[in-house]
Amino acid sequence: MLFNSVHFLIFFPLVVALYFSIRPERRWMLLLLSSYYFYMSWRAEYALLIIISTLVDYFAGMRIYEAKERHRKKLYLFSSLMMNLTLLFSFKYFNFFSESAREFLSLFSLQFDPFMLNVILPVGISFYTFQTLSYTIDIYRGKLKPERHLGIFAVYVAFFPQLVAGPIERARNLLPQFFEKHRFEYKRATDGLKLMVWGFFKKVVIADRLALLVNVVYNDPTSYSGFPLTVATVFFAFQIYCDFSGYSDIAIGAAQIMGYRLMDNFRRPYLSKSIAEFWKRWHISLSTWFRDYLYIPLGGNQVRIPRWHFNIMATFLISGLWHGANWTFVAWGALHGLYYLVEARTQGIRGAFVKAIGLAKLPRIHNFVSIVVTFILADIAWIFFRANSIGDATYILTHLTSNFNLSLAELPLYSIGFTSGFLIAIGSIVFMEAVHLMQEHRGMRQMLSARPLAVRWAVYMALVLGILLFGVFGSNEFIYFQF
Repeated sequence: MLFNSVHFLIFFPLVVALYFSIRPERRWMLLLLSSYYFYMSWRAEYALLIIISTLVDYFAGMRIYEAKERHRKKLYLFSSLMMNLTLLFSFKYFNFFSESAREFLSLFSLQFDPFMLNVILPVGISFYTFQTLSYTIDIYRGKLKPERHLGIFAVYVAFFPQLVAGPIERARNLLPQFFEKHRFEYKRATDGLKLMVWGFFKKVVIADRLALLVNVVYNDPTSYSGFPLTVATVFFAFQIYCDFSGYSDIAIGAAQIMGYRLMDNFRRPYLSKSIAEFWKRWHISLSTWFRDYLYIPLGGNQVRIPRWHFNIMATFLISGLWHGANWTFVAWGALHGLYYLVEARTQGIRGAFVKAIGLAKLPRIHNFVSIVVTFILADIAWIFFRANSIGDATYILTHLTSNFNLSLAELPLYSIGFTSGFLIAIGSIVFMEAVHLMQEHRGMRQMLSARPLAVRWAVYMALVLGILLFGVFGSNEFIYFQF
């Protein structure tokens, strides 16, 4: 079930109405049934994978907590890790590594006919496996006690607002909330609805409109050069942000209406002044997951410089592979790892250069330049993320400025009236970034609440009308569903 579908627009109000009409101690049953129905609307049989992951980690968590000997705790933790990672590998990576092995051996003229699994990638498998893994690891580390109520734990794993694309919630934050007795609160509900509307605006008005051009260019990049490639690349940066952050906004808002607090997943990442800051603002639930469960266990930065370099690159490479079974994602992760290391190692030199040219005395200009440079670096990396192959990414990267002709006539879809859509896309991006600039100082919902009723409703209606008039409808899936 997609958030941007009529199905969800019927499903969600019905769930909310039932949620507040039944006794609090029975609400977990409604949430569990609703979450399974939500997931099974894609492919019913894959709900079995969620159930397996839930049962394995429920019992593993209990055994880890109850075990006295450390080696037995490790054994139960290992069983949890192996079960979840085996499911993830089988459905997401088996064919990728089989095909990669065939291509590698062919370089040495060795024949290898790999066995391929004929399976469809289960929606959201990377998200809910990471969520359950963090649960058992935290119990092993002594930071969490196991949840003994199997039904509540199952809701934690399958909670429908964030089931298929996050945020990847920690048990310490979300599990206790299922025991709270939430009452319907008008302000909380309207705040949640505002966030959902903003998420829908980003998804259907910006992301899905930008996709019209991005998909045409990136699915046939060798037919273009210069301006179309540049526009498509910049557009994709905003498409993926609006698509994924839009989903997160809808998820957080939907949960908030029922009384649940999900973690922020994005904090205006394209206003970052460095790559390090970008990763504190982009997909926060995943970046903090890798920090806590991979980077720090490897030693973090509390090691010698060469080992620290290894820790950074390993974290970013695995993060890239998490996003998809393709070498393009590995390249994307590697590029961000290199950005991070070069940025860290050249901090002193760059600081001296800024002082030498006088930018240190012009902080606003310095910040603007830093934001632009960071965006350009991130956008170059997005080429590998979006491209269908390394070859396509290489072509795009090397032809961004060739035969550059600054004309809308160069863009695909121009002949069928793309001009108005192009202007709507640009205007929507400018509007969104203006809102983001204001949010750097104060939350938009807080700012609106301080305005007169007429002003608030004028803004709400403008957003809704913008969605209805300028949205691209057709139940387009969210990009991160494939991960």
